[in-house]
Amino acid sequence: MAGYPGPVPRFRIPLPLVLAVLVAVPGTYLGAASYLGLPHPELPAPLGALIYGIAIIAAAFVLSWAAEAAQVDVSAGLALAVLALLAVLPEYAVDFVFSLQAGLVYGEHGECVPTPDGANPCSLALANMTGANRVLVGIGWPVVVLVAAVAALRARRAGTATGVSPRGVTMPRAMSAEIVYLGIATVYSLHLPLRTSLTLLDAAVLVSIFVAYAIRLAKAPAEEPDLIGTSAWIGGFERRRRRSTYLSLFAVAALVILASAEHFADNLVQTGAELGVDEFLLVQWVAPIASEAPELIVACLYAARLKASDSLGTLLSSKVNQWTLLVGTIPIVFALASRSVHGLPLDAQQRFELLLTAAQSLFAVSLLIALSLTAWGAVALFVLFAIQFVASLTLPTEVDRVVVIVLSALYVVLSAGLLLRRRRALGRTLRDGLVTPFDELAEGERVSPSR
Repeated sequence: MAGYPGPVPRFRIPLPLVLAVLVAVPGTYLGAASYLGLPHPELPAPLGALIYGIAIIAAAFVLSWAAEAAQVDVSAGLALAVLALLAVLPEYAVDFVFSLQAGLVYGEHGECVPTPDGANPCSLALANMTGANRVLVGIGWPVVVLVAAVAALRARRAGTATGVSPRGVTMPRAMSAEIVYLGIATVYSLHLPLRTSLTLLDAAVLVSIFVAYAIRLAKAPAEEPDLIGTSAWIGGFERRRRRSTYLSLFAVAALVILASAEHFADNLVQTGAELGVDEFLLVQWVAPIASEAPELIVACLYAARLKASDSLGTLLSSKVNQWTLLVGTIPIVFALASRSVHGLPLDAQQRFELLLTAAQSLFAVSLLIALSLTAWGAVALFVLFAIQFVASLTLPTEVDRVVVIVLSALYVVLSAGLLLRRRRALGRTLRDGLVTPFDELAEGERVSPSR
């Protein structure tokens, strides 16, 4: 690839990058000082959670800018997957912290027992993951469709994009890979609620699915990226300076996350205990919303620029890596921390959460199997998510579990109906996602203006 054809940037550093670094400094220093034994103030848990959370979000923005700029040097499909992976790195960091704590507790006691503050780290490890997955699909995907629809209507009124449709988001055939590999992981995950532990065998299967997905994307041809803002500033450098810049940003952001993630998780749990909020719900909903925010913002920016397929593609790639690599690495971290080959124990609540998350994922795949997400499909995702979200906060546990079973069954029935109705599209998408050469996909592409 010859390089990004944009103008050579001035030395002046973009203001968003400066602000991101500045707001990350307090949390980074406090976290590093705690690890290194340096003097630092002891903050109340809510304030600590806020400061560390801001640092993690700022780091995620830096990662997203660096990953976008890296598209100059790698294939577009792989860059999109890397962007999605890096944008949810805070999610990985938080889950790894809880998995590590769970492994240490299990290694010491031979079972998952609550810590002195009442939290069960084994439950929290999966609570954060399942919550993040459902927030991503139940809120993130519908928001992208909404932003894309508003942008399309504005473009029509301005007469700048008369072919743009506000009725949904259409994706190119090249994105079939994301749908297919998410489908494979989802089919495998449907049996996890029947299990009593998440094992290293599950890790091997799920990580292998992610590796196969990455290999498939690596075969995609390189394309000239369309960069704006900070990423365009980085991408406009000559090759050596560009690579050193985004690699340096990757390293800085990773250090910020390493210094802040464990403290963010600890302060979040302590905040819940102080406020009388159930730790499981706090970690399941509040932490994922914070950690998913950067990628949701990036996706909305794409949609607002009439690049809705790239927007949805970013969130779809994020869903793939969370449902494969993230879930797969949780039992690995647990095993290393516990110094055993025993899997992460799954209690009844965790199995219900896995059931609902897997069922929602199946419904999401069935909606996308024809390479589009309509406005009605987005509404269905949001409404079904909202029902369970409200139920989890307001209903007793036993009643909420009934709601989970009913919603899961509804997801499966709707999915079966959609897949049966779209069986021809299912076969085509499977071929395109697994074996059709990307050059052939590009040649046969008839891209809808709604992209």
